[in-house]
Amino acid sequence: METTAPIVDLSRLPARIDAPAAWYGPELARSDAWIEHLTPAEVEEVDAAVRRFAESGADPARMRREDFPLPTLAARLRRVLAEVLEGRGFALLRGLRGPWLDRKDARAAAIAFLGIGSHLGSARSQNAKGHVLGHVKDLGLSSQDPSVRIYQTRERQTFHTDSCDVVALLCLRTARVGGLSALVSSITLYNEVRRARPDLAEVLFAPIETDRRGEVPAGERPYFRIPVLSWHAGLLTAIYQRQYIESARRFPDVPPLTARQVEALDLFDALANDPALHLTMELQPGDIQLVHNHTLLHDRTAFEDWPEPDRKRHLLRLWLAPPGARALPPVFRERFGSLTPGDRGGIVVPGMRPVVPLEAG
Repeated sequence: METTAPIVDLSRLPARIDAPAAWYGPELARSDAWIEHLTPAEVEEVDAAVRRFAESGADPARMRREDFPLPTLAARLRRVLAEVLEGRGFALLRGLRGPWLDRKDARAAAIAFLGIGSHLGSARSQNAKGHVLGHVKDLGLSSQDPSVRIYQTRERQTFHTDSCDVVALLCLRTARVGGLSALVSSITLYNEVRRARPDLAEVLFAPIETDRRGEVPAGERPYFRIPVLSWHAGLLTAIYQRQYIESARRFPDVPPLTARQVEALDLFDALANDPALHLTMELQPGDIQLVHNHTLLHDRTAFEDWPEPDRKRHLLRLWLAPPGARALPPVFRERFGSLTPGDRGGIVVPGMRPVVPLEAG
């Protein structure tokens, strides 16, 4: 049987990690410093680049930064990315309300989002179909189906990370009720677990199985084994999805969770759900949220949608690999494929090629 012992000696880790990303939600809620308001001139730069790329007839799935020039916004995006990777771990770009948003031009919206994303990192495939542009939309599915991922439902997601360095969301339309975004610092979670239950903290540094939900790379198991928390190169890195940890127990070679594992994960979840720790926000049409998966967990509340098809909640998503991202522990190769910044993360399966779907599905 494979060991479940911690892969680090906790006595060698700080009892408390002080870092810009070790924040508490209520403190940030009193400020709007994390909101970057785009200027009319910056929005026009994006619209001009959209028109130029659309007229070229090029494939959006292969877009490069050079294909989407942003003469002044590009420098601002670099500063925002630095804050995401090295600072608080997230940012919200507000005001990207180009004409394509109001007229519901799916292709132009995709080009705009992919173009901005090209200045932040390389877009990675988000599923076995090769989708480098994701659609976060209720498809009437249930997460009880092991082939379904929660973003395809209207269920609450619970706090988790995605399999990439940075996840970006562009809000096109909001739900009738609910669908709020929530963030929590995984560094703060570590600090709180270490303070309250140091005996359980070490459980989070032991390898644990997480279900791949049927999207299995060549030669890999249908699950991966990476600790919830890892310490590498002087940095704490998280990867977590509780539902998929539990659904991995469906495989005959995966043992049931031990009582100690359940206790540690329950504490981790309880802290993440504590309003004294997390931050909740409502995304508006034209907002772009950027989140660093290695230092933050994100969540979405359940929602009730509009009955009209053209009003239903709809967000576009990018999984990005910035070239300046942090070093990752070797164990992450099992999920990220490569450890090379700018060329890692995402889901890669045999026969896959990158595509940009303009509709959810």
